[in-house]
Amino acid sequence: AKDAPAGGHGHGHGGASSRPRPGEKKGFVEEMRFVAMKLHTREQAPKEGEAKPPPESKPMMKWEPTREKYLAYLVESKAMYEAMEEIVASKASPIYEAFLDTGLERTSPLAKDIEWFEKTYGLTAPVADGPGVEYGNFLKELAKTSPPEFICHFYNVYFAHSAGGRMIGRKVSEMILNGKELEFYKWEESRGGLEQSLADVKSKLNDAAEGWSREEKDRCLEETSKSFQMSGQLLRLIA
Repeated sequence: AKDAPAGGHGHGHGGASSRPRPGEKKGFVEEMRFVAMKLHTREQAPKEGEAKPPPESKPMMKWEPTREKYLAYLVESKAMYEAMEEIVASKASPIYEAFLDTGLERTSPLAKDIEWFEKTYGLTAPVADGPGVEYGNFLKELAKTSPPEFICHFYNVYFAHSAGGRMIGRKVSEMILNGKELEFYKWEESRGGLEQSLADVKSKLNDAAEGWSREEKDRCLEETSKSFQMSGQLLRLIA
């Protein structure tokens, strides 16, 4: 569906597409959540996960993180989040402006963590030239051609980091950082903290999707597996 036109904001409900989607009655974010949870493995989501782990991945209990690997992950993550922040500031679509300064932004905390790694462990941060840059470039192109598909990535990246991402950060920190909590896993309490930011963004996502046709909503949902694939390439830098 990559070449389908991104225009047209009607509410077409014709033919087979008129059947209700799981979660549809609660709003579009619930539809995205439902699809995303199905793509988790049982290890990641014991209740709702259905996906088989990709062959190149290994269970977290078998990860062998190092400080060098983790620093590379933070550097590549920063490149990807920078792209996200550039896109919502770009006005490439009128819907992006609502996602400026949500409180979920991660670029500034990551910059602090990278500096901390360099000072604390005498490491030199590598140049970002891997999966984070690749993901960021992919998003920049996608955001110009299909806002609904970009929004799928926006939702999955930020919401996954606030949940499973925090759990991974905690476990890896216990293994190699003496339990230090990085800035990457903290959110500003002055803005109501993480839960308030997530609730605000959820509302804005539902509002944005109100203007989409069913076909555009489905294109957004179908992009979920690509989001998981590209985020997974980033996470494997730690393993």
